[in-house]
Amino acid sequence: MTRDDDDWLGAAWRALPSRSRRMVEDRASGGTLGSIGQEHEVSRERVRQLLLKAQEHLCAFADAFVDDWRDRLMALTVRPAVSESEVAAVLAVREHVGVGLLVQDVGAEPPLTWAGRLDGWWTRNPSALEMLLRVGVEEAPLRGEDVAVTFASAGVPDEVPLLDLLGHPNSPLVPGFEGTWLRRRARGRDAAYLYLLANGEPCRAEELVEPTGIRRKPAVSEALRRDERFVQLRLEGKWALAEWPHLNVTPYPNAVEAFVAVLTELGPLPKEALFVKVGERYPVTLWRLQQCLLDDRVGTTDDGLIDLVARGAVPIEESEPARPATMAADPAGNVFGVRLTVDKDILRGSGVVVSSWLTWQLGMRQAPMVRTFSMAGHPTPIVLKRATGAAQLSSLRVLAKEKGMVGGCEFVLFLRTDDSTARIEHACDRQTCRAVGGQP
Repeated sequence: MTRDDDDWLGAAWRALPSRSRRMVEDRASGGTLGSIGQEHEVSRERVRQLLLKAQEHLCAFADAFVDDWRDRLMALTVRPAVSESEVAAVLAVREHVGVGLLVQDVGAEPPLTWAGRLDGWWTRNPSALEMLLRVGVEEAPLRGEDVAVTFASAGVPDEVPLLDLLGHPNSPLVPGFEGTWLRRRARGRDAAYLYLLANGEPCRAEELVEPTGIRRKPAVSEALRRDERFVQLRLEGKWALAEWPHLNVTPYPNAVEAFVAVLTELGPLPKEALFVKVGERYPVTLWRLQQCLLDDRVGTTDDGLIDLVARGAVPIEESEPARPATMAADPAGNVFGVRLTVDKDILRGSGVVVSSWLTWQLGMRQAPMVRTFSMAGHPTPIVLKRATGAAQLSSLRVLAKEKGMVGGCEFVLFLRTDDSTARIEHACDRQTCRAVGGQP
């Protein structure tokens, strides 16, 4: 707000009672009718009446000094966001707190954004600006130099304080390395995308730890593996962008699909010959090739060759794994117990890898196989999955938190096979467990 000037709005403002001027200023600063009323010891309704009277007073002056000012403001504020300086120019005055009362007279109000109302800006379509901002957000991740152009192309006015809005805690974007902007819920993968784009060549997972902010190399690989923008090169193991046209990328998403493709094309093969052919197309370890034999599409023929189950081969079952010390079963084989530790995977809701002894005991000896166990009072069941590489338990995060457990806590998951139910018990020493107030 400027000091009173000698334009018509300044003269109109000086003609208002001082209490009314203070109320207008307080309202423009975000004060509520109730808070303003308490300050001036009047009712909320009296504040509303005085503000309306002040508005009528300023509008009367505008009628006397500016031709068709309402029509001109109506035409101006059809835009998603108009700065107060533009409104003042139409009224032929300097920026002043009284401008707000005049523009409100034509039904304009501050635009809505994820950061709340955008003070100092006006529109008769309050939701339009945030819609345009969301269009720009859809282009993320963004390099710093691309931000202004991207949002201008979406229709966001140039003078809007874009960086302030993007940096707000409610913004769907967050700042990344070297001025980049990343999607809040995909910041690690977006950072990897921009880093690879700037680098111009494939990188190993460990090289992406620092720019992505993902702390562990395996977590980097897992995140990129779930995003179609990335591909992993064989044999190097490096990560690249799928959009790069010069890459020699395998057409198979995983080793099992390469396994099935070779058998489909070449027919039954001895195991050693099959492993060689698959390795030529999708190089992986011998252990991983052995695991692929457990896929439910693969089996053995009467003469000991490997072929597809669809062509009559008999599915291959894994041999019994050794029982780990963290698992046990009752003598009747109806209840199985699995001792686990609350780690980062559990806390973020990821699946937890467990020994395949458990799935073997439950008859899940091929892959993929899934079995669910219901929990009393919970709509989401515990899921036990047998994949070709390992067994996995999921849906443990909510249960661990419900029991008040924190990172490092130990618990036992009990699985009943007769009714497919599960329960969980906190297994920490209460004297040392942080979750119950003990000293670690």
